[in-house]
Amino acid sequence: MRCTADITLKRKRKWYRFWHQFWQDRYLHLLVLPALLYIVLFCYVPMYGIQVAFKDFSIRKGIWGSPWVGMKNFESFFNSIYFGRLIRNTVFLSIGSVLFSFPIPIIFALLLNELPYRKMRSLIQTVSYYPHFVSVVIVVGIMRILFSPEIGIVNMLIVSMGGESIAFMESARWFRTLYFISGIWQSFGWSSIIYLAALAGVSPELYEAAQIDGANRFQRVWHVSLPTILPTIVILLIMALGGVLSVGKDKILLMYNPGIYDVADVISTYVHRKAIAGGQFAFGTAVDLFNNVVNFVLIVIVNYISKRVTEISLW
Repeated sequence: MRCTADITLKRKRKWYRFWHQFWQDRYLHLLVLPALLYIVLFCYVPMYGIQVAFKDFSIRKGIWGSPWVGMKNFESFFNSIYFGRLIRNTVFLSIGSVLFSFPIPIIFALLLNELPYRKMRSLIQTVSYYPHFVSVVIVVGIMRILFSPEIGIVNMLIVSMGGESIAFMESARWFRTLYFISGIWQSFGWSSIIYLAALAGVSPELYEAAQIDGANRFQRVWHVSLPTILPTIVILLIMALGGVLSVGKDKILLMYNPGIYDVADVISTYVHRKAIAGGQFAFGTAVDLFNNVVNFVLIVIVNYISKRVTEISLW
């Protein structure tokens, strides 16, 4: 009996300390509460709708009333004539974005960090942020004006040099190039913030020691700056490779036209076309669920490889 009473007393003391500490930090908890509510309401509560992927969903019957069909929606997607094209285009655009867009912010941050004039550095950094806040609609509109066959400045330069006007926005050959270039222009400045923050934490003594050892500016960047931000680079690369099938649909839909369907149609646009435009909510949910499961598996694999090779990982 005495042993049971001691255990009960210890539990009461433990809970007392917990609630006492909780009450002391109540303002910090209130500060975190909106973020927690956001995550619960918009990330976890919608998971209830995942079951739609395994049902013959009807709006009239609702989620619970719709009959179960098992893996039928997934089989329909895998047997679709568009399956191969969707996977190919999605992977190509995503991998291409990583290959071309991922290194640019790193290089930009390293170059900007070496700029000796602080005011000039702040000006360049601020200007590079602006495209991030430009709407995708405006970006595509600018592209249509710049590359227009009739009034586009690019085609005017081509014609002035003796070439022929090119319909860039209607050409499947140029779609991917324009997609990658516009993505780099819009994101490189904003993406460089995290690398600049990491570089700001580098001790000046490391640069001074390297300079005393006879290292030139390039060698200081290679042997001091780059290794310092390497953990940040690896973490962001893992997250980027983990989202290989998560190509956004907004810009692609705005650039859409019959001439580029073969190279522009991706999983997200297919889901939009089938679920939202076509009303096939169960089929669209199944495709989107497949997309997310593959992304989850990829991020686990990439994280494991990174942990084994570089000893840097998300978990």
